[in-house]
Amino acid sequence: MQPAELDTGRCDRQHEDARLAALVSTGILDTPPEPSYDAITRLAAEYFRANSASIGFADESRVWIKSHWGPHIREVPRKNSIFDLVLANDGPVIASEFSELSLSEEKLPIFSLLGAGFFASVPVRSFDGKILGTLSIFAREARLGLAPDELHMLESLANMAASQLELRRLRKSLTGNGSPRLHDAGASAIWPSSNDLRRALDQHQFVLYYQPEVELSTRKIVGLEALIRWAHPERGLVPPLDFIPLAEESGLILPIGDWGLEEACKQIQSWCLEDSRHASLRVGVNLSARQFSREGLADHVRALLLQFGLSSRQLGLEMTESSLTPNIRTAMEVLGSLRRLGVSLLLDDFGTGYSSLNHLHSFPFDVLKIDRSFVVRMTEGDQPLQIVRTIIELARVLGLDVVAEGIETREQYRLLRQLGCRFGQGYLFARPMSAEAVTQLLRLPGRVLPDPEACNILRV
Repeated sequence: MQPAELDTGRCDRQHEDARLAALVSTGILDTPPEPSYDAITRLAAEYFRANSASIGFADESRVWIKSHWGPHIREVPRKNSIFDLVLANDGPVIASEFSELSLSEEKLPIFSLLGAGFFASVPVRSFDGKILGTLSIFAREARLGLAPDELHMLESLANMAASQLELRRLRKSLTGNGSPRLHDAGASAIWPSSNDLRRALDQHQFVLYYQPEVELSTRKIVGLEALIRWAHPERGLVPPLDFIPLAEESGLILPIGDWGLEEACKQIQSWCLEDSRHASLRVGVNLSARQFSREGLADHVRALLLQFGLSSRQLGLEMTESSLTPNIRTAMEVLGSLRRLGVSLLLDDFGTGYSSLNHLHSFPFDVLKIDRSFVVRMTEGDQPLQIVRTIIELARVLGLDVVAEGIETREQYRLLRQLGCRFGQGYLFARPMSAEAVTQLLRLPGRVLPDPEACNILRV
């Protein structure tokens, strides 16, 4: 059975919203394991002598694995996923070679994650026929396909999962727990509405700007921080403070944040293809609290690294203390899995939280970013300067790098170097700029920015 071409865009917005509403009504995402689903994946794996079997459900930006048999992957990006193949095909997808799909292993990174050479996947539908997830089997050895009775067996197992899903939805509706978090029913008088955010995501209006991080002693660009902007066709460039709070409230921060993570990885790949020496750059991406609360985040990141052929050291994940404190246990697990993956972990806005010192002893961060509020006051007296000196010394004792944010004056630059701060970013060196503008900066000899002591041409 030949699968349809992979194309998420084929599913129009109205149908996708209805599908997502049906998914939300089940309450299935991010729930603890349930034996009924594990029994289904075990039966599938044993019946087909597969190395792995899984049941996954897809929201806007990811496929969350509800149950697995064999190697455990908790989530993968939805784009270029087997779920999207099944959704586009509106039915089963079976393949033993990538050539059958006109896709590479990088386009379907789950093959690398599982070491699979064959897969078969069938839809798990809602009671009214919407495809909410998939039941998939994977085998290391390629095979010719599935006989009709084998396909019928796999679909029967998927129907069992669908029945469990419907029971869950009915229980949830009877207890009155929750309502779809999707979007506003109509346009709101207050701009933006969640419909505006959804439209911006669908129409690719979000863009990433990048602000260089430099080694203060040499002014060499050693990394970049990715910062989201909304390029609205009528309102121009909208800053994140004007839409991120609504994105958090509506739940759209998950697909928007996942888009940003993927876009940054794609841009890293582009810079490295232009000049292999750019592989030493680290691009930091800010994580929202909702993104960070997902236990499958490390699997999602690993799939993106495979897809774009990146080393884990090329990606940094930045988080604030407030994104960690709602659930310390989950935070520890997620940070640990990301650390094992090898990505850099940066604690952003350090010093603004109430218990930063306590968390530094238990959380495996690599970098502290001194909040700009401390940097801008450095020249106002001994106390602000002493605070920055203490943070730098604390990082030294803990073996962490320090990045000072918000460097705007030559005096701040001079003081930070005297205090032994190794890295920094701020308007003194460069404002956040488009990827195209950053590309021009990276072409400077040795990636070294002009000396701000002599000129200030990059501030404009």
